[in-house]
Amino acid sequence: MPITIARTVSELRAARARHRQSAERFAYVPTMGALHDGHISLIYIGKNCCERVGASIFVNPKQFGPNEDFSRYPRTEKEDVEKLEAAGADVVFIPAVEEMYPAGASTSVSVAGLTDMLCGASRPGHFDGVATVVAKLLLQAMPEVAIFGEKDYQQLQVIRRMARDLDIPAEIVGAPIAREADGLAMSSRNRYLSAEERKVAPLLYRMLGELAKQPSPAQGLSAAREALVKQGFTKVDYLEWRDAETLHPAADRSRPSRLFAAVFLGKTRLIDNLAL
Repeated sequence: MPITIARTVSELRAARARHRQSAERFAYVPTMGALHDGHISLIYIGKNCCERVGASIFVNPKQFGPNEDFSRYPRTEKEDVEKLEAAGADVVFIPAVEEMYPAGASTSVSVAGLTDMLCGASRPGHFDGVATVVAKLLLQAMPEVAIFGEKDYQQLQVIRRMARDLDIPAEIVGAPIAREADGLAMSSRNRYLSAEERKVAPLLYRMLGELAKQPSPAQGLSAAREALVKQGFTKVDYLEWRDAETLHPAADRSRPSRLFAAVFLGKTRLIDNLAL
């Protein structure tokens, strides 16, 4: 069957009602579009755990700061829908901004404790925008499973906490980072990179791998930041070793931890992380 395109909440809920009538579990992949193979891998994960799978495409203005790339963020709806249909998605929700935030809407969701560090420190208000839109998407679709990539690991932890605290009945699943052959984490923003910048970009992942080999990565963070700038990165926003659950600085390897990085390459901000 062709993919169902829903542009209003009522159309999405009508599609979901048909799934419930057949007692079919639904997996949902919220996205901002400009889909790549990493996004499509999430669709396949959904198909493996549920009878039905869908996605949303919505460039959420509330998670962009005043000097960020909302206006130029890539919008490729036709190609995105074709990719989703080819992967076997059953429904895609593509709302307008006015559908998601009607006139007079004044409620936002804020998750304390996980959002004032790393990307939260660099992008004030970003995670409030993420938590608000994801809460709405999950309540609109009411999936049994919602799948998010681990490239945005801090975002994943924020969403897990938000869903738990608000009793949203969806299992939040994290999916492994999808990478290009040279190690660069797949991202819709990679298309901003020039040919020369694209050659430099994989060095970030290689640096994380080198740090991961050290008994205590904390001792090498300062030198690694300097090395990234020498290798051609414009700016290191952060490079940190953090506890995988709390995101607080890690002291040793007794608990699961991750290396987290955000860098600028030209005007493009890239993020990555690596589990230890």
